[in-house]
Amino acid sequence: MTSRRRLLAHAAGLAGLAAVAQVPGGWTDSSPALPGTPFTLGVASGDPRPDGVVLWTRLAPQPLADDGLGGMPRTPVPVRWEVAEDDGMRKVVRRGVATARPELTHAVHVEVHGLRPGRAYWFRFTAGADDSPVGRTKTAPDPRTSVPVSFAFASCQAWDVGFYTAYRDLAAQDLDLVGHLGDYIYENGIGATGGKRGTQLSPAHGALVQTLSQYRLRHSLVGTDPDLQAARAAAPWFFTLDDHDVEDNWGADRSPTGATPENFLRRRAAAFRAFYENNPMRPSALPVGPDMAMHHRIDYGRLASFFVLDARQFRSPIDIGARLDPSRTMLGEQQERWLLKGLADSSSTWNLLANQVMMFQLDRLTDPGLQQLNPDTWDGYAAARDRLWAGIGERRVSNPVVLTGDAHVNCAAELKADYADPGSPSVGVEFVGTSITSGGDGSDNTPGGQEWLAANPHLKFFNNQRGYVRCRAAADTLTTDYVVVDKVTTAGGTASVRRSFVVESGRPALQDM
Repeated sequence: MTSRRRLLAHAAGLAGLAAVAQVPGGWTDSSPALPGTPFTLGVASGDPRPDGVVLWTRLAPQPLADDGLGGMPRTPVPVRWEVAEDDGMRKVVRRGVATARPELTHAVHVEVHGLRPGRAYWFRFTAGADDSPVGRTKTAPDPRTSVPVSFAFASCQAWDVGFYTAYRDLAAQDLDLVGHLGDYIYENGIGATGGKRGTQLSPAHGALVQTLSQYRLRHSLVGTDPDLQAARAAAPWFFTLDDHDVEDNWGADRSPTGATPENFLRRRAAAFRAFYENNPMRPSALPVGPDMAMHHRIDYGRLASFFVLDARQFRSPIDIGARLDPSRTMLGEQQERWLLKGLADSSSTWNLLANQVMMFQLDRLTDPGLQQLNPDTWDGYAAARDRLWAGIGERRVSNPVVLTGDAHVNCAAELKADYADPGSPSVGVEFVGTSITSGGDGSDNTPGGQEWLAANPHLKFFNNQRGYVRCRAAADTLTTDYVVVDKVTTAGGTASVRRSFVVESGRPALQDM
């Protein structure tokens, strides 16, 4: 049996581990004694629907235990959960018991149903005598309504490079939804003093992350950050992953380091498993060996649909010389069909493609006789990009907008039918959000950024600071704020809005506010 088949068979045996039940009559708590407060990684919610959300926590009284298991006993632990209509948890409307199992590092993924659409709820967990912090979540609106939606997205949060100051600001916003577009963790070894954090770490953090215990430990380290915990507890999230969540510049079953596909798939299976365990994803997203269903759709009434894409798991090999080959794919045939069908069927005013890597063409050189394109982005898959946008045009999709991470810079661009013709009509817009920390403090602009602006007339904004992107979709407009922080390499940075754009419905153009 091949390694891949073994991984699939093992993971299939885990499919029933996320069962949840209502609290039975006469139920008594049989929790074992724990070596400390178990809710050190906070609480979170995700994937909102009109009638419910996913609730998450993970029991970890010793979150930085070197084995990645959080200091928990290797036994199942019952965890009570409650959902209330008030932050004091007095008006409880749903409750139940989930089992936190050692096979999933005592993570809990609770699918709650029976809630009312378009309203805020509060939730908490209890294990033994310990209550978790109270989190806030919000259901999606009634599918028949057109209610404005406020959301934000972020990416690229190398823990050792700086502080998560941007999340402190994000947590204070009244948001309906938050998206994370990849590089939730980084796989590099971290020195004993924790990089810019100045936090003493054990030698286990210094190794390149490759095994399941190492990926679990890295997620635990990231998860201990108080600003990230506050942001995760403030609104429901959705997730996709990018390269550093597994390995820099990976694609499909290929490692850029030359590892065999079999060995790389083992690593990918470990990374996917830890990613699932540490985020509020539906139990149906539990990885099956090295495979995980990442692409999905979230609808917000008749106003907005989010199509969350996976641009890593199914892509063709990186080859800039073959960028115009129509047989190459970024999304894979099945996901591309799913996306185009979903866009065709959508009745939403705004159709938002949450995507890992830059989609607009970015020539990094001003010399008219030369062109420098990044093969890891959609520029390396130009024929697939053309095919996607031809399909969007044929289906007359309403207001397609691309939301992107990865680049460690802020960019706003108009997507063109033909990038070789500056006068070509715009077919959509793209908002690229900078990193939370990766790249360090940065600066407002750079010589490279100035060259990008000069070489790409469809690029309307460049900024090299850290932060996140905040948006509000309404019936007639989509407004976008680029929120930046003045420093991340030391604590105590200040957030501000660097620039804002508005897109009018039916007009794929960027306008300053």
